[in-house]
Amino acid sequence: MNNTIKTIIIVAVAALVLLVWPISVYNGLVKSDETVGQAWGNVESVYQRRADLIPNLVSTVKGAADFEKSTITDVIEARANATSIKLDANDLNPESIQKFQKAQDQLSGSLSRLLVSVERYPELKATEAFRDLQAQLEGTENRIAVERMKFNEVVKSYNSAIRTFPGSIVKNFGDFQPKGYFEAAAGSDKAPEVKF
Repeated sequence: MNNTIKTIIIVAVAALVLLVWPISVYNGLVKSDETVGQAWGNVESVYQRRADLIPNLVSTVKGAADFEKSTITDVIEARANATSIKLDANDLNPESIQKFQKAQDQLSGSLSRLLVSVERYPELKATEAFRDLQAQLEGTENRIAVERMKFNEVVKSYNSAIRTFPGSIVKNFGDFQPKGYFEAAAGSDKAPEVKF
C-alpha cells in the first residue's frame, strides 16, 4: 500500500472519529436530560398522591365537631398553593425548584400542625378512616423523600456531564442548562425541641 492511500485512510478515520464523537456525547446528554425529566415526573407523582389524600383527611377531620377551623383552612390553602405550581421538566433551574419546594414545605408544615392538633381529639384519632389516612400520608412522605433523593442523584449526574469535558463543549449545541436540586428546608439542621 502506498503512502497516499495510508494518508487517505488515516484522514478518513480521523474525520469519522471527529464526526461520531460529538454526536455520541450529544446523545449521552440527551439521555441524561431525559433521565432527569423522568425523575422529576416521579417526584411530581408522589407530591400529587399527597395532594390527593389531603381532601379525604380534611373531610375526616371536619367530622370532629369542635376541631380548629383555622388549622383546616391553612391545610386547604397550602394544598391549593402547592398544586398551583407546575414545573416543566425543561425548566428545572434552581430558582423554580426552590419556589416549588417552598410551596411543598408550606403544605408539609400545615399538615404537621394538623396532625399535631389531632392529638387533642382522641375520638378522631380512634377512627379507622383517620388512622388509615394518616398511615397513607406517612408512607407518601417517605416516598417523597426517596424520590427527591433519586432526583438529586440524576441531577448531579446530568450537571456533572454538562460541566465536564467533553460535555461542556457539546452542551452549547443543545442548550443544555444546569438543573436545580432539592435542598433541606431552612432550619432543618436544628433538632426540634421536645418538651414533656
